[in-house]
Amino acid sequence: MRLASIEGLGGLTIGRLAREVDISKSGVFAHFRSKERLQQETVEAARRVFEREVLEPGLAAPEGVARVASLCEAYLSYIERGVFPGGCFFAHLLGEFDARTGPIHDEVAALQRGWVGLLEELITTAQERGELDPEVDSGQLAFELYAPLELANFLTTLYRDPATLERGREAVRASLAGAMAPEGGSSRAGPASADS
Repeated sequence: MRLASIEGLGGLTIGRLAREVDISKSGVFAHFRSKERLQQETVEAARRVFEREVLEPGLAAPEGVARVASLCEAYLSYIERGVFPGGCFFAHLLGEFDARTGPIHDEVAALQRGWVGLLEELITTAQERGELDPEVDSGQLAFELYAPLELANFLTTLYRDPATLERGREAVRASLAGAMAPEGGSSRAGPASADS
């Protein structure tokens, strides 16, 4: 996982892994049997790490807007702590497999839909609790929260500058603040009408 987060999953081969861990190529082959299985098991192992490092702590917060904010912070913390040396394992896969076809592409797409779908679900719950404006498009807000998370990941990995993470945190705070339910229960003002 650590190797693939830097060099890409496509470069992760039986021979490359054997050199990295200093065991025989036949020993690695005996376990995985193919490059494809090695890649699939690497993605599955990284998914378990993501669940442990991001989903579990993020979802431990009380439901509502606190849980939305907590999940975003858990992701930024995962980057900040350098769980993978190449930044988010799955963000790396997006860039590597977005235009390809095949089982890895399909798995990456499904995991990505699940992550954004979870954000949207948590936003909807916060709306139902009266914490976020019910007029807000939950899918759009999920997109607006996700975008700075990924940009913070890429730029923090590129520049090694922790200030980039703070920009990500501020973007999340601003997006949530802009979506809060208004006082008194009325929806946020929409575009001005032609009569006004």
